[in-house]
Amino acid sequence: MSPHSRNGANQAGTIIAIVADIMALILGLWILMYLLDANRANDFVQFIHDAARWLAGWSHDLFTFDEQWARVVAGYGLAAVVYLFIGHAIANRVHRH
Repeated sequence: MSPHSRNGANQAGTIIAIVADIMALILGLWILMYLLDANRANDFVQFIHDAARWLAGWSHDLFTFDEQWARVVAGYGLAAVVYLFIGHAIANRVHRH
């Protein structure tokens, strides 16, 4: 593989890892805002909530704990972990090729 092609793969892998990190950061930020009872009328809080809900659409109501905070932490936290795991696994795979 040529050095130029290898550099492109490294950049692609880095971009994939950064995107996965940003997705997990948004989810983690929403969990923190929820636990700290952030003002949901605030535009920034609403933006983070909307983005997190979209990212965790498949997992936000996956668990049925009695406490709402536990459902938020488990559902959004699971999505964050999955995005980190899969994103970094793909990035590492791209880096190797």
